[in-house]
Amino acid sequence: MQAVRQCSVCVSRAGGLLRGQTDFSNSIVFRTRAACSRFLSSTYSGTLRENRLGEKTEPALSVAAPSDARGLLNFHLTQQVENLSQDSLIRRAASVVTDSSSTFLSQTTLALTEALANYAKAVHSRIAFQRRYLASLGKLTAAEEDMLLQVVHGWRAEAINRLDDCKRYESTWITAVNLCKNAAESAENSGAQQASLSMRTSIQVAQSQVEEARKLSADADKKLAETKVEEIQRKAEYAAFNSEEFEIHEAYLRED
Repeated sequence: MQAVRQCSVCVSRAGGLLRGQTDFSNSIVFRTRAACSRFLSSTYSGTLRENRLGEKTEPALSVAAPSDARGLLNFHLTQQVENLSQDSLIRRAASVVTDSSSTFLSQTTLALTEALANYAKAVHSRIAFQRRYLASLGKLTAAEEDMLLQVVHGWRAEAINRLDDCKRYESTWITAVNLCKNAAESAENSGAQQASLSMRTSIQVAQSQVEEARKLSADADKKLAETKVEEIQRKAEYAAFNSEEFEIHEAYLRED
């Protein structure tokens, strides 16, 4: 009987302990729910707060209600799905291609325009010294005339080297232009209209810059051709003048 009483006492104590723990847990859950309710109420209410002076001020941040938050979350998820669509990925890839092609075109355009400018500079330098040589025919010593001719030949060789650079860069530039045209067409077909428009604008600007540089080099070639004609005429006149002087001198010798 004593053992039975002890068991009943243990059972009653255990039951009390379990009820105490259950009540304590329920109390924690209730308090937690109450705290969460107060927090959500204060967060989403959007009511005015009071500062230290007791004046009411607007909330520092307007927070959407839970239903609105779920709507925004669904919107962002939808946007992410759309951003991962095949069409979107193709448009992004087309934009990357147009950007790379534009960089390639700008670099080749810069190289070609500089080469054309250097060629025109070398041709103009050659023309300047060549005209100086023609103007001084018969007025310089043989050593001075030879030195001036060496300068003319040096600028002639420089112009030839610059012309080779122009041809090499022009070939690369034409490849870049064709690549950009294909990239612009691909971007337009994929729906990347802005990238296509930007690419076509870059092509027009590059072509305008190269055309301007070509005009400068063509003008230099034209002046060089005029100088060559002038050189032929000047040397013919100089040779005729020397021949007349030689004939006159021979006549005087025969008379003597």
